Amino acid sequence: MPLTKLKFRPGINREATSYSNEGGWFDSEKVRFRFGFPEKIGGWVKYTTLAFLGSCRSLHSWVALDGTLFLGVGTHLKYYVNEGGAYNDITPIRATTTNGITFSATNGSSTITATDSSHGATEGDFVTLSGAVSLGGLITADVLNQEYQIDKIVDTNTYTFTARTADTSIQSITTTSGLNPTAVTANSSDSGNGGSGVDGVYQATVGLNTSLTGTGWNAGTWGRGTWNSNADLSVAGATLRIWSHDNFGEDLLINARDSGIWYWDRSGGTDARAVELSGLAGADTTPTIAKKVLVSDRDRHIIAFGCDGELSIGTQDPLLIRFGSQESLTDWASKATNTAGELRIGSGSEIITALETRQQIIVFTDVSLHAMQFLGPPFTFGINSISENVTIAGPLAAIAVEDMVFWMGQQEFYVYAGNVQRLPCTVRDYVFSDINLLQGQKITAGTNTAFSEVWWFYPSASAEENDRYVVYNYQQQIWYYGTLSRTVWLDRGIIENPISAGSDHYLFRQELGSDDGSTDPASAINAHIESSQFDLGEGDKFMFINRILPDLTFRDSTAGSPSATLTLKTRNYPGGRYLQTSAQAVTQTSAATTSVVEQFTDQVNVRLRGRSFAIKVASTDTEVEWRLGSPRIEVRTDGAR
Repeated sequence: MPLTKLKFRPGINREATSYSNEGGWFDSEKVRFRFGFPEKIGGWVKYTTLAFLGSCRSLHSWVALDGTLFLGVGTHLKYYVNEGGAYNDITPIRATTTNGITFSATNGSSTITATDSSHGATEGDFVTLSGAVSLGGLITADVLNQEYQIDKIVDTNTYTFTARTADTSIQSITTTSGLNPTAVTANSSDSGNGGSGVDGVYQATVGLNTSLTGTGWNAGTWGRGTWNSNADLSVAGATLRIWSHDNFGEDLLINARDSGIWYWDRSGGTDARAVELSGLAGADTTPTIAKKVLVSDRDRHIIAFGCDGELSIGTQDPLLIRFGSQESLTDWASKATNTAGELRIGSGSEIITALETRQQIIVFTDVSLHAMQFLGPPFTFGINSISENVTIAGPLAAIAVEDMVFWMGQQEFYVYAGNVQRLPCTVRDYVFSDINLLQGQKITAGTNTAFSEVWWFYPSASAEENDRYVVYNYQQQIWYYGTLSRTVWLDRGIIENPISAGSDHYLFRQELGSDDGSTDPASAINAHIESSQFDLGEGDKFMFINRILPDLTFRDSTAGSPSATLTLKTRNYPGGRYLQTSAQAVTQTSAATTSVVEQFTDQVNVRLRGRSFAIKVASTDTEVEWRLGSPRIEVRTDGAR
């Protein structure tokens, strides 16, 4: 009998029914398309065996002048500089108390109550204590003189923390589930106050790891404000913690959205913390609050978006853009002798984000898109409106690649490449019908330029954290999707492979190996792709299939005998259930030789009857990579009933 070649259009299409999408693919999981053919995506391994504290939504890599590789890691609790796999805490200091903290303890409890007049802390903040003496029993000076996370705010002058064993750093007790200290319980002798000369160094107020909307009950952190009062979401710590960061030479500028701008001097080493930009020597009207900060590569200006104005320091204007003088950290006062200045966008209610492309800086508000360009003196920068009535899902939902900007809106995908266009999307309804847009600030975009891909990670409708992804291949102009929990993605560049952060508080090197390296030992990546229904003929007659010639390569697999499962399924009617299935293992049977590049199962015999068919390829084993070509089937007509 003659053989029929099965050829399918690349990409996933969920906009049509499975039957009307004949000749296409209908479902995928951890599969991409390359040159029009589906293949399993690459695996991932841990960037370092250490976990970070908090939810990471910001990554930034750079190389110092001496060749040292740094990775900035911003979480809702900390900001780290990772060097050589070690997390160095450079979180800025908010306030310092000198000779002003006392303690109390209760016999049989590990809870320590600290009294510090007008401490200004919130629940979850970190404080480093020093100068304390023993309370008289098990709560010794070494127990007290450590960095602690505040458990509860009692009032404006009092908070509590949990005493732990002496000489244990925060990093040493950081696990995938948060801090895991060994508590120290007070005894009846712990009756002192810890001494009168206790100092406290308070780190920057922590942010939220979950978006909150509105005011009133459940808005903001617990205990903020008086009973039954509305919560002010403009205060620090009441919005999802998102960091922006950029290099000023080999040094680092960081900004926590709707909070301060800080500067980390690399020459101070990784033991030094970032300091307020406005506190540097010679600072002149430097912004103290912003939504985002970046350094323009072409002209070397520091630019703050949604910041406080030159004449209103401390009062945030969510539509204001300010830029310091060229090549200066501290000169922000607009003068005839410098290039500092400011612009204000006239549409929308706030700036959402800004991205630098090769020619301009693209600025998003909640309702419009603008292009900011360097003009030179006397104006320095100009800004033009590009498009009105466009939306963006959140501050992390846009990405620039090859002088194009892609982003996810509230119900559409967009691209800007000289003009704004809606991206035709064959999985639009699939994505937006099952997405939690209330957590839209968590939606994060990333590029995987090795495969010409833009990835968006987003939370499904029932999830609070990103658990799914959708991919647009801008070279092939196709879409595919799957499940994967990632809170941020950084494309390859200085680091050879893309770097991502998982919800398990680890960093990963992506596209490395074949397996899921989040477990030890590594576990299998379950991958599959399934076609839409297809007719053999016009669909008016039953067809009988008795063999299939698979075309499946296992190149780059490291398993001794890699295999995948090929399944044919039949239906009698488009809306009916699948009546017959035949799952067959396809296995590489020999390694490459001089005469045979690759050998795998040459044919499998089946007995299937139906009007329409679907094909599925899946793998569930470790050390397996596969790519599907053009299988062939032997088929004959088998009557009309």
